[in-house]
Amino acid sequence: MSTAILGAHEAELRRTRTSVKWLTYPSDVLPLWVAEMDALPCPAVVEAVSTAMARGDTGYGWAPGYAAAMSDYTEDALGWSFRPSAAMVVTDVMIGVSEMLRLLTDEGGPVVISPPVYDAFYGFVEAIGRRRVDAPLTPEGRLDPQALRTAFRAATQGGARAAYLLCNPQNPTGTVHAADELAALAALAAELGVRVVSDEIHAPLVLDGSPAHTPYLTVPGAERGLAAFSPSKGWNLAGLKAAVVVAGSQAGADLARLHEVHTHGSSHLGEIAHVAAVREGRDWQRRLVTELTANRDLLGDLLAEHLPGVRWTPSRATYLAWLDCRALGLGDDPAAVFRERGRVALGSGPRYDPERGQGFVRLNFATTPDIVEEAVRRMASVV
Repeated sequence: MSTAILGAHEAELRRTRTSVKWLTYPSDVLPLWVAEMDALPCPAVVEAVSTAMARGDTGYGWAPGYAAAMSDYTEDALGWSFRPSAAMVVTDVMIGVSEMLRLLTDEGGPVVISPPVYDAFYGFVEAIGRRRVDAPLTPEGRLDPQALRTAFRAATQGGARAAYLLCNPQNPTGTVHAADELAALAALAAELGVRVVSDEIHAPLVLDGSPAHTPYLTVPGAERGLAAFSPSKGWNLAGLKAAVVVAGSQAGADLARLHEVHTHGSSHLGEIAHVAAVREGRDWQRRLVTELTANRDLLGDLLAEHLPGVRWTPSRATYLAWLDCRALGLGDDPAAVFRERGRVALGSGPRYDPERGQGFVRLNFATTPDIVEEAVRRMASVV
């Protein structure tokens, strides 16, 4: 087996893994659709979880210890300092986000999002009985101040309580929002009375040579904001659940309204895994980011060679590529064509932007270089 973190072969992955990524489609379909990495596990995490299991340490978690470890990590790695007492441990990022949106808005009230965006945003807004208002990103994948102003005005019309759900860094475009962009967002939200909740799960996955991640709560004017963070995406630990929701300096009373029972969903083994990752798995994660950066660059070269009609802005964060395939003539949902005729599964563009995502796909390049190359060749065979 290769010593690379993204080093397992497809046949081995299919033989040993039982997650949704590998079981959803037939075995001849390359699965590059869901945000899950083909990474060998971080040894520090394996040791921590195995040791906990061996000693029978499988009870309920202790949230203060987890919050303190996350605070230490975000301060050291992201420049985002928060007091553990200003955080609440929750099941995962999206549960924490959705519960805060529920508290900050009224039944049937507006939640603004910026498509294209993580498809679960749509589902959670619907699940909590809220109304979606769109403020689309620019064609370059940046926050659009005018679109935000228009959406915020529409959302707050008549005095409605409104919230904005920020994806920072951005999924699926891989955009790293700049500090001045986030400060402009904070100022606009304060001006129009919109509360901002930031999903920062991809913060550890800024690729080499990219601008640094700016945590939303660190920009001027974000004091009434809230943010959710977890190492689960950066260390490929989706099956070991835990996260923190952090309140800005003027949002503590809002977070305090989140009932203590929400801390019960966090997995004790998840907390153990996450703490080991951020304390002892930093070198592993840095090597991972270097491999992801190389795969991103490889993908760009392969697209230029085999699918020059595809347009994209290379991702600066995450391991996801947002590909504009409209020039290929494959219809509104190229992902369906690539899956049926090329036997490669990609994310369907309209899932991330129902109104403007036709002709786009999301590709997960967190796999081996060989699989990235095979996927592009299969896609090219379709056209």
